[in-house]
Amino acid sequence: MNRVRAVLLVLLSAVLAGGAAPAVAAADDDCTATLECTAEDINLMSMPERLAFVREMSAGPAAELLPGYAPRWRNIEGIIGFFRDHDMGAPGSWVSYVDAGIVEGIERGLAIALGRGTDTFGNPGSAKWADYLLKLRDGQLTGRAAHDRAWSQAEQASTEHGVRLAEEVHGVPASAVEERFFAYSEFYRWVLRNRPPLLDLFSPGGTPGSPQQVTFLDWFTDVTNETPSRKGAELALDLAEFDIGGGTFSMLLLANAYFYELFDDYLADLADGQTS
Repeated sequence: MNRVRAVLLVLLSAVLAGGAAPAVAAADDDCTATLECTAEDINLMSMPERLAFVREMSAGPAAELLPGYAPRWRNIEGIIGFFRDHDMGAPGSWVSYVDAGIVEGIERGLAIALGRGTDTFGNPGSAKWADYLLKLRDGQLTGRAAHDRAWSQAEQASTEHGVRLAEEVHGVPASAVEERFFAYSEFYRWVLRNRPPLLDLFSPGGTPGSPQQVTFLDWFTDVTNETPSRKGAELALDLAEFDIGGGTFSMLLLANAYFYELFDDYLADLADGQTS
């Protein structure tokens, strides 16, 4: 049975029985176990369900493939959490389909990297995510510039697939605000792809998740940290809505998060130095 139809039947049965939430949770658990949910299936998930799904993939299949590595999609978790808090991304919306393309690419990339088949589900990002994960596992992405380039290329391909799914397959265009907000994510990926390799020589915090990150660029583009993307999305939405006051406040919150997290890392490094 087609998975979309199956999910709809499960939801309908749950509603009639007065218990929709457990049925949805069961469907999400199935996606994590099989890594075979399509973008259409993911489109039917709420943002809280997608957030749980991405976290489960990080804790389960990704940890199996990359034991000891920090989760590589925390920044995406931050964006999904932002969508959840702003009631954005209802099933069938432009945001939903674009996000579904991204999540599907990660899911199928994991499946391919784990040797669970070769089907990309027609998502160009799937093969790129698989290539990224295998290179990461094999120690080929130790430099921050190389790592960020491979990561952003995989997300870019998945994102563009999501846009095609929304606009060409389903005929759902982005609103003016969504287009301006989307430009923020495009800029973010551009920054990741164009990190100067020379910067790796001067930044001891080159590795994502490193407690020794110093520059704002290191921190802001750390894919293992959900705070920069979450705060950055708030700023991007304010700017997309031409909310000058809100944008100024969001910028201050972003700067505060940067200094707050770096100060915590500094104290941790100081403590480690005193005990070594």
